[in-house]
Amino acid sequence: MEKGFKKYVPFEQIKIKNRRWPDNTITKAPIWCSVDLRDGNQALVDPMNLEQKLEFFHALCDMGFKEIEIGFPSASETEYEICRELIEGNHIPDDVTIQVLVQAREHLIRKTFEAVKGAKNVIVHFYNSTSTLQRKVVFKKDMDGIIDIAVEGAKLIKELIDGYEGDTNFRLEYSPESFSGTEVDNSVKICEAVMDVIKPTPENPIILNLPNTVEMCTPNTYADQIEYFITHMKNRESAIISLHPHNDRGTGVACAELGLLAGADRIEGTLFGNGERTGNLDIVTVGLNMFTQGVDPKLDFSDLPKYREIYERCTKMKIGERQPYAGDLVFTAFSGSHQDAINKGFAYVKETNSDKWEIPYLPIDPADVGRQYEPIIRINSQSGKGGAAFIMQNNFGYELPKAMHPEFGALVKAECDKLGRELSPQELMEVFNKNYIDIEQKLWLVKHVITNVDQDEATFKGTIHLVKENKDVEIFGDGNGPIDAFFNALKSIGIDGYEFISYSEHAISQGSDSKAISYIQLKTPEGKNIFGVGISHGIFKASVRGILCAINRSPDPINPKINQ
Repeated sequence: MEKGFKKYVPFEQIKIKNRRWPDNTITKAPIWCSVDLRDGNQALVDPMNLEQKLEFFHALCDMGFKEIEIGFPSASETEYEICRELIEGNHIPDDVTIQVLVQAREHLIRKTFEAVKGAKNVIVHFYNSTSTLQRKVVFKKDMDGIIDIAVEGAKLIKELIDGYEGDTNFRLEYSPESFSGTEVDNSVKICEAVMDVIKPTPENPIILNLPNTVEMCTPNTYADQIEYFITHMKNRESAIISLHPHNDRGTGVACAELGLLAGADRIEGTLFGNGERTGNLDIVTVGLNMFTQGVDPKLDFSDLPKYREIYERCTKMKIGERQPYAGDLVFTAFSGSHQDAINKGFAYVKETNSDKWEIPYLPIDPADVGRQYEPIIRINSQSGKGGAAFIMQNNFGYELPKAMHPEFGALVKAECDKLGRELSPQELMEVFNKNYIDIEQKLWLVKHVITNVDQDEATFKGTIHLVKENKDVEIFGDGNGPIDAFFNALKSIGIDGYEFISYSEHAISQGSDSKAISYIQLKTPEGKNIFGVGISHGIFKASVRGILCAINRSPDPINPKINQ
């Protein structure tokens, strides 16, 4: 590797002055064309069969695609039969245009027109390669020879359309394949030559598709190529400028977005970026990028898991865990600081009743793409106190007070370290139950009665069982409320020195089985803060259980006075 880089020739930059695209903003969706059934399909180890292609086609229609490239019907009998089934089986909605790809070669063009007979709306997409490298290595022709191939193909296509018998509405698309590797002036020249034959009008424009067939430069240079092409071509108003980015440098999405800024009207790509080599443009990513900026992508991504399942089953390809928007982990936070910010974001939106999505680290609401909130925060040894609290609230309805988060978070982290892996929500609940509900008892309340209850005072009388002594003792106390009376009753048998710090409660179920949960924070005689949790059908009993839980969890010894 030390000197290997020297054999590569840097891409020559486009000399463009006063470029306008850096100051532009994407404010509307482009015309979308899915090429999953052609470009995506040809990149599969095992291409889709008829049933899979039909299912995928209907899924694309359901998402809102109005232009779908269905294949290369002149390439094989299988591709031809699929085209015929779509037409003869009435699978194509009236508002959907099928697109068929064909090289600018006579016998292939004639076969293609046979294949689409009877279709209502068809885009005939013809192409030939124009790049400097292909001219030198593959075709051994100069640019004039390459232009002749395109022009002859255009003439035949126009002749076949002019003499066509039937009601098919034909539109035409031309691609100078490997546009990104072609001198941009030559790209303009060949496209204008094709337009001279086709004679498009603003009412019946030609689609000029400018493929980034192989990514060879940074996205800004691709945008320069697009802007240069648009500003130097003639009869711009009679052309729809289309992009077809690939992803060899890993910047297909950026090339598409910058290409739109440069003036493109249309984008070809695949749902999740499947395509030759490192793939095609990922339409899901570009569309949802627009969505997060308040731009309607004009495609329905509201049930993304459904379309992911269809894609994976039909193509046998897998979506990466970190693939934008669709991956298993893209809405998941393990980091403690991320979890804390997300938790606070949800609280902020709830408290302010905001209609805006303002959640740190989540650029999109998972619900907008059919995802659930449960996996947003997952717990491992890197997680923080806020993450565990988020899961307890969102999965189980337990609203742990903020002051309790560090204590519970430390218990969860210890369990993660012990197991050496992340914890599931149910395992998190088990940690909670083990440490706050199913704890070892030092004392428990056998029975009690509260009397003289009004706003300012109460009397508590009950029986406490002392586990170590295996003995029941009576307790009695007055106070300025039931909780204060209970504290004073404990003091009557020498359980003293606990300071009441904070209290919160809420319901954890509804209807006839409604229960209350209380969170009690005490300071122990040794000055340590500790929490207790109590659950009961009555809020007072839940509070008493919370106090006893905190005392039972306290590391300080209990030395009751039992010789009364």
